[in-house]
Formats: sequence, structure tokens, C-alpha cells
Amino acid sequence: MSNHQAPRTLVIVPTYDEAENIGPITAGLHRVLPEAHVLVVDDGSPDGTGDLVEAMAAEDPRVHLFRRRGKGGLGSAYVAGFRWGLERGYDLLVEMDADGSHPADRLPAMIDAVVGADPADDVLLAIGSRWTTGGAVVDWPRHREVLSRGGNAYARFMLGLDVHDVTAGFRVYRADAIARMALDTIDSKGYCFQIDMTLRVHDLGGAVVEVPITFRDRERGESKMSRGIVAEAMLRVTQWGIARRVRRLLGRGRS
Repeated sequence: MSNHQAPRTLVIVPTYDEAENIGPITAGLHRVLPEAHVLVVDDGSPDGTGDLVEAMAAEDPRVHLFRRRGKGGLGSAYVAGFRWGLERGYDLLVEMDADGSHPADRLPAMIDAVVGADPADDVLLAIGSRWTTGGAVVDWPRHREVLSRGGNAYARFMLGLDVHDVTAGFRVYRADAIARMALDTIDSKGYCFQIDMTLRVHDLGGAVVEVPITFRDRERGESKMSRGIVAEAMLRVTQWGIARRVRRLLGRGRS
């Protein structure tokens, strides 16, 4: 990626029944980043989200549609989007929700945190963070904030990560970092996918930068959060944390 030209940026947006939101989200993104391309990964939305995006793509070469059959989960949708972007030579791969909770106007700062960083810092990932200094959430009930803060604290403790918002879904990756990951081994389906990806960036030896954002709860449509998603994340984090501790102990024993 040359320092003398803007990075080719692909914003990956997984959808399931987001017909009300996808048009405004795409328009808002292009107001901020006119040159960015958008890949909507739609899991066979019954409300016609895929057909709507297909019509948008016919009118705008910056919009692309990846149709999937049935609900494959957030993690596999992003992995499919990563593969699509890598095959087409994009420099940056962005994760962004379709529900309006991620502020598009923070994307330039997140991109700059990756592209404008000192090469010696090796920044591979910028996270739009709710829980770093300057970050905030709007319209969340108290119990949801406690759950998110508590889950992030537990993940940091178990995995030894110096990231305040490990579960954040608003992200900018250097594509070459994604290319170095074994994508076939990713099977996290819910929000623990974000923890998994943060851990993989950490294991590559790259830096993670948190850019503060104000996260707003969705105004239209239904949340995809469920107890099963939370349970999966807690179980996986516990398993990963224990496995990493065991490996460290075995490594010390051989030294």
C-alpha cells in the first residue's frame, strides 16, 4: 500500500432483515468516504434486503452483494467478506454493522490510525471503541452496559489483552494482516468472533489502536443479540484463556 495514494477500502456489512437500514447506512458511509466500496453479505433475508442491495449495486459500482443461503452467523459472514476482499486486492477491510450503531464519521480517524501510523508501530487493527477514554454508548439500559463492560473485562483478564473493547464490531484491519491468518480455523459464530480476531492480531505481533466512538443503539429492526451468543463468548474465552496458560506453563517447563 503506497503512502502516496488512498488505500483501497472495502467495508463489509453482514445483513439479515436490514431492508430498512441498508440504504441509509450505505449513503451515510459514502458521504464520509466517497471512494470506499461496500460489500453486503446477506444471509437470505426474508425481508428482501438482498434484492434491495442488488438494485443498489446495479446503479452504483461501489456497492457489491454477496448472497448466502440461510443464517450462517456473524463470524462466517465476515470471513466470507474477508476472502472476497483479499481476492480483489483491497488494502483495508472494515467491519461495520447495518443497524446504524456504528458512526460512519469516525471511519476516517480509524483508517488514519492504521494507515497514518508509524511503520515501526505495526498497527494492524483499529477498533471503534465504546469503553476507551472518550468513548460512550447512547440509549442502552444499565444491565446491557454492565454485561458488555463485564464481558470485556473478563476477556482482557483471561486472554492477557490490553484492549478495552475486545467485543467491538466496528473495525479497520490491514488486509495483509487478514491474509496472514488461517481463516479456515475460525468457527466463532457470534460476538466472540471479535474476541477471536483481536487475539489473532495480537498473536501476529501487531498493534491494536482504539479510537473512541459514541455507539448508538439501533432505531429500526431487531437486535440479533441472544443468550446463546453471550454463552458462546464466555465459554470460548474461558477455553482459550486456560489453553494459553497451559501452553505458557509447558513452555517454561521445557526451558
